[in-house]
Amino acid sequence: MRILLKLSGEALAGPTGKGFDEPTVRMVALQIAEIVSKGTQVGVVIGGGNFWRGRSSENIDRTKADQIGMLATVMNALYVSEICRSVGLKTDIFTPFTVGAFSELFSKDRANAAFEAGHVVFFAGGTGHPYFSTDTGVVLRAVEVDADQILLAKSIDGVYDSDPAKNPDAKRYDEITIDDVIAQNLQVVDMTASILARDNRMPMAVFSLGEKNSIVNTLYGEFNGTRVTV
Repeated sequence: MRILLKLSGEALAGPTGKGFDEPTVRMVALQIAEIVSKGTQVGVVIGGGNFWRGRSSENIDRTKADQIGMLATVMNALYVSEICRSVGLKTDIFTPFTVGAFSELFSKDRANAAFEAGHVVFFAGGTGHPYFSTDTGVVLRAVEVDADQILLAKSIDGVYDSDPAKNPDAKRYDEITIDDVIAQNLQVVDMTASILARDNRMPMAVFSLGEKNSIVNTLYGEFNGTRVTV
């Protein structure tokens, strides 16, 4: 089995929402190590919101704001990769643009070779282009490397029919089709990513990173979240 794990930058930052919370990141690394030990190939995409949310800026050009966001995802990948190495994993970082000696330039062949070698493969830098989010990046990479599913680890425990932070009566779905996600504009991932997932029949599982052993349980145990089917 090959999975793509999408981690929220804010979720990795802990209570402050900024920078890194090392106990949280180490918890993630230990779960990845357990999954890898059972033979699952793991790719990782991390958002950059713990450092930069360029779309909220009104003072700089959107292209430049998105480029800063891409670099934020590279910083996150470097950090989480090193924590993964500290628990005994081997890792590779791929980017769609050159980042000196910090990463390798992405190609499907290089990524597949890393997967086959048992490495955890980090895909940083998004798609390499402005106006595309890391949501689109994770679906694109999942499709390119023939992943079996995407795991979306968020600060919320699934997909709701409305924002549970604003509506205490919001209903959580145990399962929903990607067609219904698109029709209802539920923003599991952004619309571009949703359509790409639909067109390439890429299933997703949405769950809370904060729940104990949530990544492992999503694959092998009691799943508490929303499955997005195709």
